[in-house]
Amino acid sequence: MKNDVGVSVLSDHVCHLGEGPIYDADTDTLFWFDILGRKLLEKKLSGGVTIVHDLPEMTSALAVINEGHQLLVTESGLHIRDVRTGAITSYFSIEADNPLTRSNDCRVHPCGAFWISTMGRKAEPKGGSIYWFFKGEFCKLVSDITIPNSICFSPDGSVAYYTDTRENILFRIGCDPATGRPIGEAGMFFDHSGKKGGLDGSVVDVDGVLWNARWGAGRLDAYSPQGKRIRSIDITTRQPSCPAFVGANADRLVLTSAWEGMNAATRKRDKRAGMTMLLDLPVKGRLEPRVLI
Repeated sequence: MKNDVGVSVLSDHVCHLGEGPIYDADTDTLFWFDILGRKLLEKKLSGGVTIVHDLPEMTSALAVINEGHQLLVTESGLHIRDVRTGAITSYFSIEADNPLTRSNDCRVHPCGAFWISTMGRKAEPKGGSIYWFFKGEFCKLVSDITIPNSICFSPDGSVAYYTDTRENILFRIGCDPATGRPIGEAGMFFDHSGKKGGLDGSVVDVDGVLWNARWGAGRLDAYSPQGKRIRSIDITTRQPSCPAFVGANADRLVLTSAWEGMNAATRKRDKRAGMTMLLDLPVKGRLEPRVLI
């Protein structure tokens, strides 16, 4: 069932590939990335201008360490960013010796562990992986994945989700709530193969409902914990990439988007491509946990 809600522009800064939105409630700030443009963007939810920071390499995700430091996930691994000065220090190498890959979708588990993904720069088949990082420990969880996305977790940390956008199947796997490590084998949560649009970034609310950006279809879809699509919202731009809960009570949703792959005619029709949207839709979201390095 399709449900239309009001969609406004939170930031009209146009990203080539907008991704990785995360809201820091302590500062009322949304952070996100233009991966291909090598930019970190930030904006207060209460208003004001979008601040744009140049980055030395492609970066796809951010996690909050503490009030003064952030952990960036880049094409070469993990880096610590000083929020006050903007200085970036290398911390942990991930596939830095592989020039064919870059980072992609990532999310912090409720316990503080970080699930981190990589993919081929040109989406080479089976060129990516998903990794687990927690308090200095590191291991590979998934191999031979083409476009890893939808990494997210149930509120209690007992379930993890992920997808390969090329295959368009959402997977569900049990997790140890204390460590964020998988338990058992992954099973199919929702099969979108052969359907319009690609499953992209996701978040899970307090009721266990998974909200997914459907790339190429201009939709934000909601899935029940049982794996049934229960809502589909028109986003007014063709390539939404990733949602995030925002606000002090995490009761609203934003969505990044992209113009990657669009020709001039398509971009002219899709006037919001690459902008960041705010939905007029009350939700029961969750604030992102801090990462434990």
